[in-house]
Amino acid sequence: MTEFSIFAVFLVGLLGGVHCLGMCGSIVGIFTTQVPKERSRWPFHLAYSSGRILSYTVAGALVGAVGQAGLLMRDAVPVQHLLFALSSFMLVALGLYLAGVWGVVRRMEHLGSGLWKRLQPYTTKLLPVNTVPRALGLGALWGWLPCGLVYSVLLTALASGSTVQGALVMLAFGLGTLPNLLAIGLFWESIKGWVQSPRVRLAAGGLVAAFGVYGLIRVTYTFMVHGWTGACHVAA
Repeated sequence: MTEFSIFAVFLVGLLGGVHCLGMCGSIVGIFTTQVPKERSRWPFHLAYSSGRILSYTVAGALVGAVGQAGLLMRDAVPVQHLLFALSSFMLVALGLYLAGVWGVVRRMEHLGSGLWKRLQPYTTKLLPVNTVPRALGLGALWGWLPCGLVYSVLLTALASGSTVQGALVMLAFGLGTLPNLLAIGLFWESIKGWVQSPRVRLAAGGLVAAFGVYGLIRVTYTFMVHGWTGACHVAA
C-alpha cells in the first residue's frame, strides 16, 4: 500500500495548485513583497516551503503512530483494511474537489481551527519576512493551517499504520506541493491562466479520483477473496 499511496499523494500535492493558491497564495504574496529588493527570492521561498513540508512530515509521523497503535487490534477488527478504504474514498473526494465538482473537503477545515488559533499569533511575530530563518519559521507554522487537502492526505498517512511510512506519505505530499508554491511566489502572473483552466482542473481531479477508485476496487477485491481476517494483511 505504501508505494501506491506515496505516488498518489505526490500527485495530489502536484495537481492541487488551485487549492494551494487559495490557502497559501496570500501569505506567499505578502512575504514576497517584504523580501529585500537586493536579495534573491529563491532562498526565502525554499525556506518557507521547507518549513511547511517539515510540519507536514511531523504530522504524518504522528498520525502514522496512531494508526500503528490501532493495528494492535487487527486480530479482532480489520483496522488497516477499513483505514485504507477510507483513504481511497478521500482520494475520490479530493479528485472531485480539485475538479470543482464536490466541496466536501472544504468542510473538514474547521477540525483544526482550535490549534490554528493558538499558532496564528506567532506568525505575525515573524513578519516582515526579511531573513531566511523568518521564512523557515513562517513556513513551519503555516504548515498547521487548517486545510482540507492536507487533512484528507493525513488519512492516508493514518492508514499506513507506521510512524515512518506516515511521515513518508506526508513528505511526498509536501514535495508535490513544492512546485506550486514556488511558482505562485515567483511566476504566478505567467502561469495563473493555465492553473485556473477548467480543463486542467478537470483532468487533475479525474486523475486523482482514479487512484481512489483503484484503491476501493483493490480493497473490495481483497475483502471478497480473503474475508475480514485476511483482507487487512493483504491490503497492506
